[in-house]
Amino acid sequence: MNVTAKYWAASAVLAAMTLLDLSFPIHSTARSNPSSARPEAVDAIASPIYGVTVPVGFRQWELIAPSQEAGSLNELRAKLGNDVAMKAYQSGSLRFPDGTVLAKVAWKHVSSAEYNAALGAPQGFVPGAATTLQFMVKDSKRYASTGGWGLGRFINGKPVDEAQHETCFACHAAHAKEHDFVFTKYAP
Repeated sequence: MNVTAKYWAASAVLAAMTLLDLSFPIHSTARSNPSSARPEAVDAIASPIYGVTVPVGFRQWELIAPSQEAGSLNELRAKLGNDVAMKAYQSGSLRFPDGTVLAKVAWKHVSSAEYNAALGAPQGFVPGAATTLQFMVKDSKRYASTGGWGLGRFINGKPVDEAQHETCFACHAAHAKEHDFVFTKYAP
């Protein structure tokens, strides 16, 4: 992907984040402080195994990095962090403190007729249908057996099944152990 296409892909993710309240159908009654490690929930649907819920206010968190997943997933993604996460990233810490909450918001990667017309070539892409929301919550005591992290994956506001959640930490442990089990690097 050339620099212009990367710029437009990142711009599309940022633009989609601005419109996120309209384009991502998440309905949670969870009440939380955006910086809290485990948001208190009232009638919220929690992920199996970990008990993670969708934190209210996560859409106002700062952008850690955009990304694109090619292949069968074909997604544009935005990684967001609460205040605790952003301080850790900005300080260059390789270990995240308790209270860190990370979010991944993903959409289908679709071609944009408007961008393609403006750019004069088929190289403009925008977020399409929302695919998944994923959260990592750092609480070293509660989640001691999984490196201090609780995980939650949600589709249409509902957690995926236990079998899918059983694969989360194994993947992080196999591929991101050296960065406190977190794949995403900060994009300054």
